[in-house]
Amino acid sequence: MKKITLIAILFTVSIASYAQTTDTSYWKLGGITSLNFTQSSFTNWAAGGENAISASALTSLFANYKKDKWTWDSNLDMGYGMLKSGEDKFRKNEDKIDLTSKLGRYAFYDHWYYTALVNFKSQFDAGYNLPDDSTVISHFMAPGYVLGSIGLDYKSTDNSLNVFISPVTSRTTIVNNQGLANAGAYGVTPARYDSVAGVYVIVENGDMVRSEFGGYFKLTFKKELFKNVTYGTKLELFSNYMDRPQNIDVYWENILSMKVNKVLSASITTNLIYDHDIPVPVKRTENGVTVAGTGPRLQFKQVLAIGLSYKFGNKNAKSTFK
Repeated sequence: MKKITLIAILFTVSIASYAQTTDTSYWKLGGITSLNFTQSSFTNWAAGGENAISASALTSLFANYKKDKWTWDSNLDMGYGMLKSGEDKFRKNEDKIDLTSKLGRYAFYDHWYYTALVNFKSQFDAGYNLPDDSTVISHFMAPGYVLGSIGLDYKSTDNSLNVFISPVTSRTTIVNNQGLANAGAYGVTPARYDSVAGVYVIVENGDMVRSEFGGYFKLTFKKELFKNVTYGTKLELFSNYMDRPQNIDVYWENILSMKVNKVLSASITTNLIYDHDIPVPVKRTENGVTVAGTGPRLQFKQVLAIGLSYKFGNKNAKSTFK
């Protein structure tokens, strides 16, 4: 939680400091934060069940600037949650950092801009290969993704639809954990081993950084479907020109949010990820025998949340879900 607070403060202070040096009438600043809770308890319940409790905090901040032919849009999405089920220890069930900043200049026709985009993704806390809670498979900056891109950006009149297309994109994967890097986690080159007296030892550590160059596509859409019911989606596609360009990386997020009143809200979120370079534990049956292994697989997550939310911002500020 300290990392969440620090990053949010740095983002807000940096944007606010810049805004103070110029006419703030060109800025739209704001965001939304929410706290969600779930709890279940069973006593002498004949049908069976397990006590559980979970809590999560989500924050989305945005700062949008527009003057003459120039635009600058920045968004920071963060989330962290913990779950305790039965006698198990607390474990995380939500963990993300997603920062995007785009600088654009009016190009041609209506709504099109020449745009430079920077994106950073990671997580705050360590993740484990559950039910094994001692083997770390991720933590802050392991992995971390830094993407830089130049292309064309389309913005609809009401800012509900945004499409970014780039044939020139650099993506860097950072695995800031030598153990994970040695194992070749998240697509980095693994360590090189050699046999010494019958024992395999590392003769060259695995790389902690992997660089890719390719094409990038990003689509965002957000619209109020009914009163107090809003749908938003974000789709990102990346193809690495230099290694199996047909294996397109996919990140797709959908959010259906419902506002009960000024502070109570509910939401349904789904995340779909496919990355050929991320191995996922897989079990298959061969000749009646279950064999465990790893391989690229479609990853899917769904979260139903009910809790407290607070929206803030200057006049006419609207979250752009970018």
